[in-house]
Amino acid sequence: MSLIKSALILGASGLVGRQLLQQLLDDPRYASVTCLVRRPLAKQQYRDPHNKLQPVVIDFEDPESYQGYFTVDHVYCCLGTTLKRAGSKQAFRKVDFEYVHVAAQLARAQRAKGFVWISAVGANAKSKHFYLRVKGELENAILRMPQLAHAAAVRPGVLIGEREGDERMLERVTANTLTLLKPIMVGPLKKYRAVYPEQVAREMIRLQPFS
Repeated sequence: MSLIKSALILGASGLVGRQLLQQLLDDPRYASVTCLVRRPLAKQQYRDPHNKLQPVVIDFEDPESYQGYFTVDHVYCCLGTTLKRAGSKQAFRKVDFEYVHVAAQLARAQRAKGFVWISAVGANAKSKHFYLRVKGELENAILRMPQLAHAAAVRPGVLIGEREGDERMLERVTANTLTLLKPIMVGPLKKYRAVYPEQVAREMIRLQPFS
């Protein structure tokens, strides 16, 4: 199979982002993978036997200065934080809405063939829950964006896995509980199952256009 696609990842150091990066590096359909990151990636975080990876440290406060990197086939956005880690609703919205929305705009401007990002199960712009409301508002903003080819969101439930340097005790307890309840979470409840980050990464790749 020929190497025909190029990819860009934002948020490659996160729980899903790390899995996505490795899957793209292992995927024979991709010839190059560019990562826009805040800090240099540690080499022990990935295997790159085909020398596909180009990590680029950027200032996320000035994304337009790096718009040339969006000239790829597929853009993947794994950016996200928590309200606790962000410190305020304004700071949370900046990461989970503004950064992702700007990434979508840059993908459109550079005519990327596909843009996939991580939303959340239950995302709804009318939700009373701040987190879900922001996720829903972002979905509306991106999916209604004209001339953005093949935009798609994945809506995972609680993620199973350890995040480096990020204490999320409640999330871990919830993930463990939902894992135990998985056998009875069927039908409408199936979408609320806890999921592994590698599953989310595979779904993101599946949603990209390869024709």
